[in-house]
Amino acid sequence: MTSSDSALRDGWTATLRGTALAGLALVELVLFVLVVFAGSLVGVGLGLLLLPPVVLTVQRVMNLQRNLALSWSGVRIPVPYLPDTGATTAVRRCHRLLGDRANWRDALWLLVDSCGGLLLTFTPLALMLHGLRGIAMPFLESSPDDAWLGNWYVVVPVVDQPTAWAAAALGIAHFPLALWLAPRLLRVHGRLAGLLLSPTENTRLTHRVQHLTETRGEAVDSQAGELRRIERNLHDGAQARLVAMGMTLDAASRIVDEHPEAAKSLMAEAKSSSAKALQELRDLVRGIQPPVLVDRGIADAIRTLAMENALRLETTIDLHGRPTPAVESAAYFTVSEVLNNAMKHSGAETGAIDVRHEAGRLLINISDHGRGGADPDLGTGLRGIERRLAPLDGFLTVLSPLGGPTMVAIEIPCDLITTD
Repeated sequence: MTSSDSALRDGWTATLRGTALAGLALVELVLFVLVVFAGSLVGVGLGLLLLPPVVLTVQRVMNLQRNLALSWSGVRIPVPYLPDTGATTAVRRCHRLLGDRANWRDALWLLVDSCGGLLLTFTPLALMLHGLRGIAMPFLESSPDDAWLGNWYVVVPVVDQPTAWAAAALGIAHFPLALWLAPRLLRVHGRLAGLLLSPTENTRLTHRVQHLTETRGEAVDSQAGELRRIERNLHDGAQARLVAMGMTLDAASRIVDEHPEAAKSLMAEAKSSSAKALQELRDLVRGIQPPVLVDRGIADAIRTLAMENALRLETTIDLHGRPTPAVESAAYFTVSEVLNNAMKHSGAETGAIDVRHEAGRLLINISDHGRGGADPDLGTGLRGIERRLAPLDGFLTVLSPLGGPTMVAIEIPCDLITTD
């Protein structure tokens, strides 16, 4: 496909999208009228019942507008609304909605988009319709006073057949102009939406505080759970073996003079318990912070996980440095848990791991060719991974249709520390 064909296709696509946005702008005009109507009735009580459903409808339409801005204009607009506090009375619901600045900015967008936004998005189609009128000029019958329809077409006075054909040529020129303008006006509309529909700095700080509050609680719970696990493993494993070893050595010391052979047997048993206790302590320490991770970094640690896993995993790692220890630890155990889940539940034989650092984020993509169907909402394993990543502002994305393949994307904001 040539560049001219691509530009033509993009122009027609943008024109259709602009027409859809123009239709959405008309819907927004109706919503603006409803918002004003419901707000004017708050003082008499009826608005307390009308305003919440109207505002919630506006939020849904605005979220659609945000999604379209991302898909059609490449403008990412985060959802700015404050969290629902679970208000039960109409007065409290209205108070929460009216206290959220994002809803006021939505109302401003309804007014702006139904006026200026409509002009931006409908202009390409209007140019084409006006071009069709110019093309039709030579075929229109003159009025009784021999004047063509409208007498003027843009800058051409249409008074006879030659000037009508000049108007037709001018009408044809409307189409390339419209196709050239359409994608540019669509991007302008997306930037305008980003300006008014993005969260304010105050809203960002509120969301940040809420996120930190939630993740702090999750981090504390996770740490407490980890300490309980370590305590349980020590109590049920190494500690029990050490106690048994002490009792065995005590028994051996009492019978060593009278029954030396039995004492030797008990001492051999104590030695075996000592070796098992030492191995369990090593396993426990490895579960807290694997030596390969501490000594050689996340890249070699992930390669080790891939080699030890039952799946045949192809690893692609492109890191020019090491993340902070906290990020390395979270990434290591996240990858380990995902690989263990794949080995146990996917039924796959092969998979791949891709690790890289882009735009200030550690990106890890893990895939397998198994049966699929992994869903964070159906189990605690993936939820536990999300809780592990949350304190670092990391997140997990799972795409796992039935029949496979399963793809897990891990993102953790971090900078790399270059090593010599």
